[in-house]
Amino acid sequence: MQKPLLILILFITSLGFAQQQLNVLFIGNSYTYANDLPGTFVQLAAAMGDQVNVDSKTNGGYTFQMHAQDPVTHQKINAQAWDYVVIQGQSQEPSFPYQQVNTQSLPYAMQLADSVYANHSCAQVNYFMTWGREVGDPQWDSINTFHKMNARLRDDYLRIADSSMASVSPVGAAWRYIRDTQPGIQLYVGDGSHPSVEGTYLAASVFYVSLFHKAITPNLAYTAGLDAVTAQHLVDAANLVVLDSIDTWMLTHPDSLTQVAISAQAGGIPGGYLFEANCSHCDQITWDFGDNQIGSGEQVAHTFANGTYWVTCMVTGPCGQATDSIQISVGANGISALESHISIKALDEHQWVIEGNNIHQCDIKAFDYSGKALDLALQNASKDAIRFSLQTSFAFICLNGQYYRLPVR
Repeated sequence: MQKPLLILILFITSLGFAQQQLNVLFIGNSYTYANDLPGTFVQLAAAMGDQVNVDSKTNGGYTFQMHAQDPVTHQKINAQAWDYVVIQGQSQEPSFPYQQVNTQSLPYAMQLADSVYANHSCAQVNYFMTWGREVGDPQWDSINTFHKMNARLRDDYLRIADSSMASVSPVGAAWRYIRDTQPGIQLYVGDGSHPSVEGTYLAASVFYVSLFHKAITPNLAYTAGLDAVTAQHLVDAANLVVLDSIDTWMLTHPDSLTQVAISAQAGGIPGGYLFEANCSHCDQITWDFGDNQIGSGEQVAHTFANGTYWVTCMVTGPCGQATDSIQISVGANGISALESHISIKALDEHQWVIEGNNIHQCDIKAFDYSGKALDLALQNASKDAIRFSLQTSFAFICLNGQYYRLPVR
């Protein structure tokens, strides 16, 4: 089979390996401390065959402001290069009036996030979306029922995360799902606020699915002492709430932080193009112009002979790697036109999505680096996106004769 040229060598030599362990710091208060949520998360991950290194700082009643002004919190943040720092506010504060949150919560949540990013550029801040109290909070009409309070917590945690370039683990959303569908499961202890063992197991399940980006398998051996039926209801809720709305919760796997989107502008001279790579968390940018020529840098100019070409950009950095491709054509008299655009993203260790105009019309094949054909399992497809899985991450996808190296997690 025809193989890519020099850029193929560059791709292979820049490969990373799938991450085997997550390092997670929990910053919160009694909601995180109760029933040892971090430890429950570790044991659940171990039962799934994954490793987690955790630490925590959980002072009772602490707000975002208290943590932001506590030197010990910052010592914890700076202790190592965390993959995730999970931050939880005091249980009521994100549900308070908009302006109060803007002045008393949001600035300090953002300060904590800035400290995390300053310590490690590939770290992610993940906000712990907590739950409404069992009967709401009577001090204010807008939060005096569970559903009212839960909705305000959801909205403001999402707003805080958006302001901090962060993500959310939607424990409160899963909490509502269980209360609505399995009211016999008691998620609270007697105070109607703190979590029962069931509530903590639900929270740990949400964190696992949110941070590892994969579903918890049925009949998991570790149930934190709960009966199997109850544990399965809680796991199912976490899987559904998180995986059904990955984009809503702004979740990105640690090995997928590096992203690239390329643009092309024709003009200047016949067959001439100016290409630009808009990338994040990248320090090396390589171009394959599809005509046996390569380039490097954020902006590159290239001149083509008449014909149709796939231009591919690969970026690498400390947080991973990504590729993006665009098809251009140069006709008679050097008249140029953009034809289509393709992007490949890793969703999980063995799952990807291809996005592009009319991508469903492409003939898709997979090959390993020796050229051996691989079995490709299509999961779902639409006009502009196809999801698929392979048993190996070290492979090429062939789309109508054009080869793309799969981004490796």
